[in-house]
Amino acid sequence: MPRVIVKRSSYHDDKLRSHIFEMMASLGGENIKAGTRVLVKPNFLSPASPDEALLTHPAVIKAVSEYLLQKRARVTISDSSALGSFEKILKDNGVRDALAGLDVGLAEFRTSVKVDIGDPFGRIDMAEEVLGADMVINLPKLKTHSQMLLTLGVKNCFGCIVGFRKAEWHMRTGVNHEMFARLLVQIHQVVNPCLTILDGIIALEGQGPGRGGIPRHLGVLMASDSALAIDATVCRMLGIEPEDLLTNRVARQMGLMPGPIDVEGVLPRIENFKMPGVTSLVYGPKPVQGFVRRHLTRRPVADESLCELCGDCWTFCPARAIEEAGTKLRFDYDKCIRCYCCIEVCPKGALRTTESLPAKLFRKVIQKRDSSGRPA
Repeated sequence: MPRVIVKRSSYHDDKLRSHIFEMMASLGGENIKAGTRVLVKPNFLSPASPDEALLTHPAVIKAVSEYLLQKRARVTISDSSALGSFEKILKDNGVRDALAGLDVGLAEFRTSVKVDIGDPFGRIDMAEEVLGADMVINLPKLKTHSQMLLTLGVKNCFGCIVGFRKAEWHMRTGVNHEMFARLLVQIHQVVNPCLTILDGIIALEGQGPGRGGIPRHLGVLMASDSALAIDATVCRMLGIEPEDLLTNRVARQMGLMPGPIDVEGVLPRIENFKMPGVTSLVYGPKPVQGFVRRHLTRRPVADESLCELCGDCWTFCPARAIEEAGTKLRFDYDKCIRCYCCIEVCPKGALRTTESLPAKLFRKVIQKRDSSGRPA
């Protein structure tokens, strides 16, 4: 039975360090020996300050590093960001300052090697540094995600795909969210983190995982030797069914989802956590799927008062569905795969998802029919 340890904590509380030390000692710390090569994988999406809640907080990274160094492990902290230089992320998030004086390596993933993650994907490119480590410790941030609902332990392993190869996989699987979720689960299985510690002290709700989201203090730290168990437990905490998170549902179908979970500590019930709107792109008979995709699914839009036409969105868009049109952005919704990478990387939080008028009307008809028990 997998264990999930829950602690109420704060970044500025002396208890944070003791909480993380207790969690790590209880969840396999005795397996870390002198000289063990440990790769720590935080969430380093893009340059941001700690109070924006986009990235794993430096205080969490520091406490994990200190525990590993106490065990005389060889520690490297690595990720591959969606946008922005690795050095700028370390500076803006305060990681380099937090780790000053500690004998840890800080290195961006740069080299890929082929690894077989199983059907239907076969051999794909993943970060060589991950596959060469003796242990991987996974440090996700609790955030909403406009494509996948939430980004937690399993989704954080997608950062082990180097650079713009992430965009390539969004393009190849983005229309089919279930296929993308399967990719995430299979990548996680190969990464196989020995420990996942979730930073939910300040989470991100709303139109995450980028600056369109809203920081919210939850005061929660979770740890487990199973990222899937953490992801299911977070769903319970937020008042949603575990299989509402597509990676959980796919893992269940693959026979990977753990059974009963032993939760140690008091799991809070978080009320009114703002979720992003997520809709399928591929439902209905084939002849109408194009119409559904263009008119009845959520779509990215820009707030012109915030957009500075910096170009990050159209540079990263895997479908090449965004272009500059004078003083505005133009979206090609026929091309758009609704991966919402544009929302993720926008440095001004100017992008969000919305429903078209036909989609709103369609949803109201469906809701009326469901509430009455008969067609409207």
